[in-house]
Amino acid sequence: MSARLPVIPTILVIAAVATMIALGFWQLDRAEEKADMLARFEAASASEQSVTFPVGATQEDAWFRRSALDCRKVSDLQPVAGTAATGAKGWAMRATCALSGGGSAIVDLGFTRVLEQPQWSGGSVTGIVAPGPRLIADPPLAGLEQLAPPDPNDLPNNHLAYAGQWFFFALTALVIYAVAIRSRQRS
Repeated sequence: MSARLPVIPTILVIAAVATMIALGFWQLDRAEEKADMLARFEAASASEQSVTFPVGATQEDAWFRRSALDCRKVSDLQPVAGTAATGAKGWAMRATCALSGGGSAIVDLGFTRVLEQPQWSGGSVTGIVAPGPRLIADPPLAGLEQLAPPDPNDLPNNHLAYAGQWFFFALTALVIYAVAIRSRQRS
């Protein structure tokens, strides 16, 4: 005579497994969306068309495109980890600018190997919009070297790995539950 499955634990396991499988398929959809987004960013980085710098919002349509702004006043100037166009590692000098039309913007002025703050009090800046958004100055300002341009390939697309994890978790839950039921039936 076979023992009956416990109702409530079985319902809970089935619900958990169904949820994990749904999350796996959701991640597969996200992987396709992210691939499309990265393709758009790749096309944008090849475009020479200039866009308005996105002030106060994260407008992904402007990312990886050329832009310009007028930095009326520098309120902060900090070194952050950066990479030169040559691939050398060092510091990017990052300025927080007050804009003439109101609002503020972050501008990466250029690359240096020394932590000494450059003298720069603002002005016109042209460059490439990076995620954040921030403007990577091109040409560099304040006597600094050229920073590496933002690259869409630096954005991760690990949704396929996440999908695999969710499917693995679902399979693991089923195996553990089957082992628990089998052990229960033997005792």
